[in-house]
Amino acid sequence: MLIRESLVVHKLDRSVATDLTQQVRLLCWVLTAPQYLESRAKHVHATWGKRCNKVLYMSSEESDFPTVKLNVTEGRDQLYWKTIRAFQYIYEHHLDDADWFLKADDDTFVVPENLRYFLSQHNTEDPLYLGRRFRPFVAQGYMSGGAGYVLSKEALRRFVKGHADGNCTHFSDIEDMALGTCMETMNVTAMDTRDERRRHTFHAFPPDEHLPRERPRPLPRHLLYEYYNPVEGPSCCSDLAISFHYICPEEMYTLEYLTYHLRPYGYKYRLHPEVAFLLLCIHFCNIL
Repeated sequence: MLIRESLVVHKLDRSVATDLTQQVRLLCWVLTAPQYLESRAKHVHATWGKRCNKVLYMSSEESDFPTVKLNVTEGRDQLYWKTIRAFQYIYEHHLDDADWFLKADDDTFVVPENLRYFLSQHNTEDPLYLGRRFRPFVAQGYMSGGAGYVLSKEALRRFVKGHADGNCTHFSDIEDMALGTCMETMNVTAMDTRDERRRHTFHAFPPDEHLPRERPRPLPRHLLYEYYNPVEGPSCCSDLAISFHYICPEEMYTLEYLTYHLRPYGYKYRLHPEVAFLLLCIHFCNIL
């Protein structure tokens, strides 16, 4: 009886996630480089990358990994060019293959199921831009590159058009800030991605940088750019967290296990998948 009950819970979790996979199509592209294919990208591919509807690894060289060769050179000062070329490539070759477009680094860990659930509450034909929102330099804020950010289909169209028309330019090597500036120029809305308890879902650093509750002190580096009031301790992070950055390969597999396999026996979920799925169905019926 106990085994059967556990199987029901796992089956329910999977069925809701499977339905969302078909209703919220997610293209993930991973920013990588030839020297990082073995040490980083292959671990993304073995863990969360396979849960995207489509995943692309963007590099300066073609390989059997496989990677997409972009017309760029490598280096931190080339990151925004790489991002521009990657989104242009996706626009030309994969615009109709997905509804939402996630950019992540090769040391970012992502939970695509949680991301789809969050995105299911929005319309990809609206100009939307989502991630960990930072404050400096851009009036509406910009999204951390390391935590990963998502463009709706309309946001992708506007980004490509902005660069084609000259309204957006490669004015800075700082990829995430430069892209955020283009988003604001093209009237793409920077979204609040905190949950209903105002806990963050995208994270620009590993869990151990966010979760410990520290004594009052000058703000550490990972909180200096926060758009919202900084929060440390367990209330920093949503139960439905979407991403963490600066994750080494060993931590990729640790987070994979903790996310998809570890279950406390007898614990009553705070989120009921069956209720969430019913609300999702109602939402889709209302927008169709």
